[in-house]
Amino acid sequence: MNLGSFLAALALGFVAGAIARALIPNDAFRHMHGIRSWLTSLGLGLLGALVGFWIFHGIFGIGDTDKFDWGGIIGAVIGAVIVVAIASFVVKRVTGRSAV
Repeated sequence: MNLGSFLAALALGFVAGAIARALIPNDAFRHMHGIRSWLTSLGLGLLGALVGFWIFHGIFGIGDTDKFDWGGIIGAVIGAVIVVAIASFVVKRVTGRSAV
């Protein structure tokens, strides 16, 4: 993996995480500000991109592994929405609060 691919993966993860957090109402991470919010979006987005890749490429055989394309971005956002929803549910259930 070269530096360009690494930076592209970080950008894709951040964008997917930010979009997913915007789409999920009342997520458990909504009260975060600053660098914690950015890092949370990045982490959830990267994990969501992996989940989306696994769902679309691993299970359905859709997409390629060569480059970033629109299918990969859509899969990453769908995966990130799944991850944010599950993470919000778990955080709310464990902490017993609606926000972290």
